[in-house]
Amino acid sequence: MNWTIFFYVAVLLVYFALMIFIGVRSRKSARSVQGFVLGSRSVGPWLSAFAYGTSYFSAVIFIGYAGQFGWNFGIAATWIGIGNALLGSLLAWAVLGRRTRVMTQRLDSATMPDFFGKRFADNKLKLAASVIVFVFLIPYTASLYKGLGTLFESAFGVDYWICIIIMAVITGVYVIVGGYMATAWNDFIQGIIMLFGIVAVVIAVLLNFGGLSAALGDLSQEAAGNLNGAYVSFFGPDLYGLIMVIVLTSFGTWGLPQMVQKYYAIKSEGSIKKGMIISTLFALIVAGGCYFLGGFGRLLDGNYEGNYDAIVPALISDLSPVLIALVLVLVVAASMSTLASLVMSSSSTITLDLVKSVRKKEMSGRGQMLMIRIFIAVFIVISSVIAIVYEEFKVAFIAQMMGVSWGALAGAFLAPYLFSLYWKRTTKASCWACFVFGVAMSVAAFIVSVLSSSGMLPQSFIDSFLYKYFFGSSIYVGAWTMAIGFLIVPLVSLFTKKPPKETLEPLFAPFALRSAAAEASASAENAAVQAEEPQAEGSAPCEETALCEEGGEEGSAREVEREEKAPQDPALRE
Repeated sequence: MNWTIFFYVAVLLVYFALMIFIGVRSRKSARSVQGFVLGSRSVGPWLSAFAYGTSYFSAVIFIGYAGQFGWNFGIAATWIGIGNALLGSLLAWAVLGRRTRVMTQRLDSATMPDFFGKRFADNKLKLAASVIVFVFLIPYTASLYKGLGTLFESAFGVDYWICIIIMAVITGVYVIVGGYMATAWNDFIQGIIMLFGIVAVVIAVLLNFGGLSAALGDLSQEAAGNLNGAYVSFFGPDLYGLIMVIVLTSFGTWGLPQMVQKYYAIKSEGSIKKGMIISTLFALIVAGGCYFLGGFGRLLDGNYEGNYDAIVPALISDLSPVLIALVLVLVVAASMSTLASLVMSSSSTITLDLVKSVRKKEMSGRGQMLMIRIFIAVFIVISSVIAIVYEEFKVAFIAQMMGVSWGALAGAFLAPYLFSLYWKRTTKASCWACFVFGVAMSVAAFIVSVLSSSGMLPQSFIDSFLYKYFFGSSIYVGAWTMAIGFLIVPLVSLFTKKPPKETLEPLFAPFALRSAAAEASASAENAAVQAEEPQAEGSAPCEETALCEEGGEEGSAREVEREEKAPQDPALRE
């Protein structure tokens, strides 16, 4: 073993030791189901924002998507990172954050399927959502390892499967021991590594190409068909493809269970506002930096068409050993953080929503925690085996399942979830319709992908508008499936039975109180302006303002806080 490899191994061992240490230190917070799954809903803004960001951007972004979309779109791929920051982080937190936190507390739900089941008082709906999560999160989890083999083999000369097993074992240990808080603290550290790593790598790679101006000048000489300079143009050579990627990767996270769960655990409304800003800046640096870096892939010698996972490793191959070590830790951190989030979400869903629902005997809190830990190990083992089989045998079936998993989850859940938060008229029938449509479209995309890879698709279909703009890519299918869901939910809801009013009024009460408080505040300001002259000599009587009648704005705010507190399920406190 030469000194360079010894240095890489030492850095990774220190990092792994730190992860396990945090897991052991966090075990006290994992003594109840609520604590293990959601950190007792007491996670602050920094931990929540970094947990969201590190779950959002895995090694697939840095190794796979950065290379693929940078190769296809050039510098315009940076728009994907900007979209992820503004739409996938800033807007997502603003639209989903408070509503999710308040409603899940009032419903006492810990997972997305549980939310659907309690929101619509339908246990079958919860079971259906659980099955969708179980079926599609496993290939999605396995895809996290995709692309790591090239990087680790070039750095260590070791087999890909060794890398996967080490990462899986370390992640399993700290998640099983420390629960949600262990993942949150580890995500925070991993996020810091990702921030510094991305910035350092982008600067170093640009310097290797002679600086930003020289790199852009060289890239402008690369032609995209008949388009000269397309890879340095504002929107790149394929505007439609770019928009579809931005839509899927930015709005798709709104419907992913492991992403939405971050809002369940945040401790206060003030934390949501701070977390929104932190998360946005994190996404701007990490995602923007990754896609910007990938945009220079065409400056490499050789043709990487179809071998996108090798682009970023090739870009960093000439960097110093210190920077390569930083990249190794960055990639491992990105993979482990997302893996931890996924297995935590999937195992809690299977235990709390599927197993607990079908069991006739009531499960104790301790029994639920044991079951969750068992399923964490099971999910890690299954996803690792799938990833190893795919890498070793290049099974097309697995690759195609990975491709449709994101779109299936987002297509099935996004529209029903968003409408359920904001529109009382949303019905369980509309949720069923969107679940079926989202899964059906993903299955159809999977079948088309299998037939296409085996050369069995008719040429007339390949040349058709439908294939070119819809079925030609799993990204197109996922983006359009999400969009169509926003038509399905309201249309089906308008023609199906309304939910009982008595179950909705308490659920939406905090938002009505907030609106009343805002109106009272506005009324008080108007009254103060109208009475400005008399108030110059003395204060107006308290009875004259709407705020005083209700105890002032602080009183309204306190009432909202009281309404937001939900009764806790005794099983969750055990």
